[in-house]
Amino acid sequence: MKIIECVPNFSEGRDRKILDAIAASIKAVKGVTLLDVDPGADTNRTVFTFVGEPDPVIEAAFQAIKKAAELIDMSKHKGAHPRMGATDVCPFVPVSEVTMEECVEYAHRLGKRVGEELEIPVYFYEYAATKPEWKNLAEVRKGEYEALPEKMKDPYWKPDFGPQKFNAKAGATAISAREFLIAYNINLNTRDKKKAHDLALDIREKGRFLRDKKGKIVRDENGNKVRKPGIFKFCKAVGWYIEEYNRAQISINLTNYKVTPPHLVLEKVRELAREKGIQVTGSELVGLIPKEALVMAGKYYLKRMGESAGIPEKMIIETAVQSMGLDDLAPFDINEKVIEYAIAQKDNLINKTILDFSDELSTDSPAPGGGSVAALCASLSGALSAMVSNLTVGKKGYEKVWEKAAELAETGQKVKEEALAAIDKDTQAFYEMMDALRLPKKTEEEKKIREKAVEEATEKAILIPLETLEIAEKAVQLAAEVAEIGNENALSDAGVAAITANSAAKAAYLNVKINM
Repeated sequence: MKIIECVPNFSEGRDRKILDAIAASIKAVKGVTLLDVDPGADTNRTVFTFVGEPDPVIEAAFQAIKKAAELIDMSKHKGAHPRMGATDVCPFVPVSEVTMEECVEYAHRLGKRVGEELEIPVYFYEYAATKPEWKNLAEVRKGEYEALPEKMKDPYWKPDFGPQKFNAKAGATAISAREFLIAYNINLNTRDKKKAHDLALDIREKGRFLRDKKGKIVRDENGNKVRKPGIFKFCKAVGWYIEEYNRAQISINLTNYKVTPPHLVLEKVRELAREKGIQVTGSELVGLIPKEALVMAGKYYLKRMGESAGIPEKMIIETAVQSMGLDDLAPFDINEKVIEYAIAQKDNLINKTILDFSDELSTDSPAPGGGSVAALCASLSGALSAMVSNLTVGKKGYEKVWEKAAELAETGQKVKEEALAAIDKDTQAFYEMMDALRLPKKTEEEKKIREKAVEEATEKAILIPLETLEIAEKAVQLAAEVAEIGNENALSDAGVAAITANSAAKAAYLNVKINM
């Protein structure tokens, strides 16, 4: 499922009624989960965090910006934080199955609507910037709100969208796409803040000041202090002492976990700490984390142990939690700390027991139906292939195919997960078709709207079982590969995987045909 995060900053941190109204505008959009509201009285600024699939999140962002423009008067705003608008910044962050390029597109789409419908000047920054010099938010926000009247007279400051006209009440808004920020702390068995900070200087991107043999800071020919870069890019870090925990920590912000993932930072700190006689006792995650980051970590540790990574996703994540000591200071509940799990709908078909699913299937309701069963069969096939592969990895007599079997186990898990997602997609497509058919059709305009909705729903009702058919095809091929090299004692399981995948393919095909 495609998931993005939106983290708008509003220029209000003191009036709870205004913040509640903005929160209500976000919550009113179906499919969006508001994760956090963090107000600051001194800064007179509040950071909202919400997630969901792209379209609902974009809509929620627009509604929040609209509500902020109605309720916040920038001409009266005072606060410690730099700002230029009622909605000062509104970044989109890719979380799951979304590229940065797509987030840029979402930012531009939102900016266009804000500029045209709300008549608020919009500037794009970071990845969404349309000018190289506007990538830096500080440049875009130069002079803050107070500078806007003059900036609006300068052609250089023509907004990306919206009028080049000073909006005294709403100011201007900066919209962007950026990477996910992971707030991550590493726990040490010392109370010495200096030791923690010394390690932080080693790992953070900007490093430390270079010193000569006498300990003096080295300067270049212009008298500027020379820095020795740290080990990791996209890494900001400081050392501090936390009285509550009675220990020092390295407090880290990782601004691109795909380049610098937390588990690699942790392992390097463990290495550096040992050299200084310090022990890492574990680590702490502040806020939520994308599932991908912990899956990457879990697979890293499994492969380092020589174990198959072709196991269920949550087992991979539990391996990461244990290996990184994420429960060192407090219990770590993956259903609360992993974004995708935190926002998952608990009433999905895939969360039902076999008994409950079978009972629901057996009623007079047309959904769930054959499409969901086809996807279920494909998922079971992938799971069986993964099982046979895992029974082969590490098995004496199969040493030559251990590596290949491990790869097939991971493929089996992927097939399983894709097919599981299709179970609910198929049922949802049916309900969307029913909703479209129920639309009014009295006037010509209503007929056009209904016709378009039915057309879109029909296309979706065809594409989803077609997707299941493609997954089933992969499952058939996988079962054949597994049967060829897998543990002979589990050959019957590989056969069942093939038969089940074949059934899934035939069932999906029937659903494609009937919906055409």
